[in-house]
Amino acid sequence: MGGPSHVDRALSALRQLIFSGELLPGSDHLETELATRLNVSRTPIREAALQLQAQGLVEVRPRRGIRVVPVSAQDMRDIYDILTELESLAAARAAQARYSKQDLTTLATAIRDMDDALTASDLPAWAKADDQFHHELVRLGRNARLGQIVSVMRDQVRRARAATLFMRPKPTQSNTAHRDVYQAIAERDPVRAHDVHHAHRRQACETLVELLETHRLHGL
Repeated sequence: MGGPSHVDRALSALRQLIFSGELLPGSDHLETELATRLNVSRTPIREAALQLQAQGLVEVRPRRGIRVVPVSAQDMRDIYDILTELESLAAARAAQARYSKQDLTTLATAIRDMDDALTASDLPAWAKADDQFHHELVRLGRNARLGQIVSVMRDQVRRARAATLFMRPKPTQSNTAHRDVYQAIAERDPVRAHDVHHAHRRQACETLVELLETHRLHGL
């Protein structure tokens, strides 16, 4: 079997450039520029950009190139409205699934990694472990369609979080909320799992939106 296609590699590379902030929100780029940067032809760049456009990360403008969509505080509010409800439903479903402690190993590992990252003051490592927690939480909810919807919105949240990661207070409260959600799932308490996660996501939204508005990052 062959390796990843040129389109897959271009897609992965462009996503990394966007999430790392190397391609700034609101910036414009020609296909030829990006093709040269990634050492591929223009065709994979164009096809990858169309996929990113479907995910709300870029805007493909004929004869004008590719624009990285700005981070919008209102978009974050709208996305979190949906994300909060769906992830909280997944948490409740996970608690109803009667998982064993072994089944919850990946969730527990993500929490431990988040704690270790904060102890080391390594915020990028914390963000990676946080992503793992939320991904696993949705998987445990056993609803593939819910997972597909959440994955698209989570990309937007990751990008906004990357822009604000070093501006926010140390996220110890987030780690505590994740442990509480884990405990509720382990104790098979769907109401508590739902409510704790719902409150956590609401607070995360307020923190993120406040940073975007205070630093005017959505206007980039």
